[in-house]
Amino acid sequence: MIVVRSLIFTLLFYLWSAAVAIFSVPVLWFAPRGWAVAVMRFWSRTVVGLLYPICDVKVEMRGLQHLPRGRAFVAAKHQCMFDTMAPLSAFPDAAFVMKRELMSIPVYGWYTQKTEMIVIDREANAKALRQMLIDTRARLAEGRQIVIFPEGHRMAPGADADYKPGVAGIYRDLGMPCIPMATNSGVHWPAHGFLRHPGTIVYEFLEPIPPGLHRGEFMRVLQERIETASTALMRE
Repeated sequence: MIVVRSLIFTLLFYLWSAAVAIFSVPVLWFAPRGWAVAVMRFWSRTVVGLLYPICDVKVEMRGLQHLPRGRAFVAAKHQCMFDTMAPLSAFPDAAFVMKRELMSIPVYGWYTQKTEMIVIDREANAKALRQMLIDTRARLAEGRQIVIFPEGHRMAPGADADYKPGVAGIYRDLGMPCIPMATNSGVHWPAHGFLRHPGTIVYEFLEPIPPGLHRGEFMRVLQERIETASTALMRE
């Protein structure tokens, strides 16, 4: 039954995504950026709406009291592609830090460009970090929410954490609290394959880490909070 449900959801997901992309193309060319943000949030909410009746997968947001409605800096656990979709409903105007390779995906790449996500070229090393900090400050000045996945890529549930230093660079540069976000998404929406396992995907915003910590201490606290909370969610 899980296989059948997952196949139906996957088919509807791609058909619906294609339909939204095609019918909203004028937004990319003629409308303000805010319209594109609204389209992406609408798309994410409908995908979440399809998950429960078809795959018996609910989505729950916790700890929203820790997330300001305006400027914010969020460091999130990343277990599957759903992590770039479902949380959109929690952010008024998020700017995700994403790798340049994703820009080559048809339509999706166009929308990330239109919505002015923070794109990094990981092969550029120090230059990439400098440009990321410039773009982060610019997006934050617009009152947006900066979202970064500290591990840089999807990690399977239970895999050893590998936090990259970019998140510490942003934390130091911005001088503002960092809000960790934990999840168990990979348990129900694996990083690879099409199976969607019944249960509840939880995105939990944790108590903010205050500014001013030294780099090593910040990385230790960030990883400890995210990994501890994510492990607890996976055991529920």
